[in-house]
Amino acid sequence: MPVLKVIEVMSSSKLSWEDAAQQAVSEASKTLKNIRSVYVKDQSAAVVNGKITEYRVNLKLSFVIE
Repeated sequence: MPVLKVIEVMSSSKLSWEDAAQQAVSEASKTLKNIRSVYVKDQSAAVVNGKITEYRVNLKLSFVIE
């Protein structure tokens, strides 16, 4: 049975929450192997002059420890 570790990461995107989550996974996978799942813990957005300018996510990533 594999042992998993969970870390918390934050990311942002000008496009969407989904893009922010994908960017977090893409960046984390540069140094982490065997990412198994992503849990979106929180979503928020920055607003300027009545418009969303940045989408933000706080994620929990789980990966297998070798």
